[in-house]
Parts: sequence; C-alpha cells; structure tokens
Amino acid sequence: MKLSLRNFNAYTVVAFIILLVGIIFYIMWGLRYNVWADVGIYSITIVLVLTGILGMILSLSREKTEEQQ
Repeated sequence: MKLSLRNFNAYTVVAFIILLVGIIFYIMWGLRYNVWADVGIYSITIVLVLTGILGMILSLSREKTEEQQ
C-alpha cells in the first residue's frame, strides 16, 4: 500500500474537514469552559480526529493491481 496525492478526491476533503472539526471542537470547548481534561471531550475528539486521519490514509492509499504491476 502506497500513499499518493494523485488519489486526492472528495473523500480526502471530507476526512480533512472531520479532522479539523475534531481539533477545533477541542480547542473551542477548552476556551469556552476552561476545561482541558475531561473524559467526555476526549472521547468525542478522539473519534473525530481518528476518523479524519484514517479516512485520509484510506482515501490516499493505492493498492497494486495486476494491471499496475
């Protein structure tokens, strides 16, 4: 499996947006409520950030097929 920017598509954009939403959500919650260590916030942030990272990896990955070898 190889990552390639040639495979950049709409799924990559959606995954990047989900990643940004997770990070922004954590920062905004911390600034608003001044709570940086909360299990509930961690659980929501981790789901969003991991979904974004894995989505980007999967959308940019390319598998070798018999025709490409």
